[in-house]
Amino acid sequence: MTASTILSAVRTPLATALSGVTANIFSYVPESVPAPAVMVVPDSPYMEFETIGKDTFRSKLNYTITCAVAYNSNPASLDNLEQLITSVVTRIPVGYEVSTVERPTVTQVGASTLLVADIRVSVRYTQTN
Repeated sequence: MTASTILSAVRTPLATALSGVTANIFSYVPESVPAPAVMVVPDSPYMEFETIGKDTFRSKLNYTITCAVAYNSNPASLDNLEQLITSVVTRIPVGYEVSTVERPTVTQVGASTLLVADIRVSVRYTQTN
């Protein structure tokens, strides 16, 4: 199995679908986060194996979509985060399962203070050789 297969079949379609969101989109957590931002990263557990065989590989892949906005004033920041979350959730492609949105927390990334919340998503993935 090559990383490019999961990249092209799973992560790229998810990132492409989210590109319509009014935020900076990343498939990783950058050193400096320009708010608003959406970051797609593997969750834990990352892969839940369903079938491993010579010719077939099936698993459930888990991701966290982290939404981040500038933390300036609590009411406005929370409203901005809720709007970003709603925008992201409505753009998640068919076939991806949204399970939960974690509670907002204040996080310091570099010089930026951000209000963030994680959206948990999963997708079933099959690769045949």
